[in-house]
Amino acid sequence: MMAGPKPGLPIQIQSYKHNGQLHRTWQETTILKATSTRVIGANDRTRVTENDGRSWLTREPAICFFYTKHWFNVISMLRTDGIHYYCNMSSPYVFESGAVKYIDYDLDVKVFPDMTYTLLDEDEYEQHRKQMKYPGVLDRILWDNVNHLTFMIRQRKGPFSHELIEQLYELFLTYRL
Repeated sequence: MMAGPKPGLPIQIQSYKHNGQLHRTWQETTILKATSTRVIGANDRTRVTENDGRSWLTREPAICFFYTKHWFNVISMLRTDGIHYYCNMSSPYVFESGAVKYIDYDLDVKVFPDMTYTLLDEDEYEQHRKQMKYPGVLDRILWDNVNHLTFMIRQRKGPFSHELIEQLYELFLTYRL
């Protein structure tokens, strides 16, 4: 097993599709914390490149959580009206060649500052599930993880603790001095 990223170091984030095709790349994310089961990074105004070559800059600071034991990752975006979350149903991450890499499975959960949430892209998931022939066991794992994720949201656990996000953002600012 390769050593994980060191706090303070910049890494890339690379999202793939089930068929192995690169989907999206975030140019630079600063590692805040890394353990054998979780990586937390932060970025602000980082360049994101789509697989078709188009690119754009993120608009606000974000704290990103990646896991080796969960089939999702969580992006916490610090906006003027509060903390918004975007959760991608995804494979557990691997850290390789200076990048956090995972497979994006289309299903997303969007969480608002008041902690209400909505499930997105079920149609896109169904289309890709058939097209790329996701095995039945993968489908079950992903839906079980949607349930686990929504439980964490309701409990305000882990990345859904506003206090934790604010602490991590303060830590991120120390690396930017």
